[in-house]
Amino acid sequence: MFPEYRDLITQLKSTDAHFSSLFQQHNTLDQQVKRMVSRTDPATPEEIEQLKKEKLHLKDELYALLKKNAQA
Repeated sequence: MFPEYRDLITQLKSTDAHFSSLFQQHNTLDQQVKRMVSRTDPATPEEIEQLKKEKLHLKDELYALLKKNAQA
């Protein structure tokens, strides 16, 4: 995710608690969606869709924080 910001992501994960929390939430949702899609975890298509929307929202927040910090 966001390879152009790899160094900044590493920095923010260790210095910004909010960013780190959002990043962890995104990764947790990503793993959960992968398990649901592969049918390791039971889920309805609606549940999967909802988690994907939550994951996308987190990704948008992370991107906004990255852009803001890259300009600073």
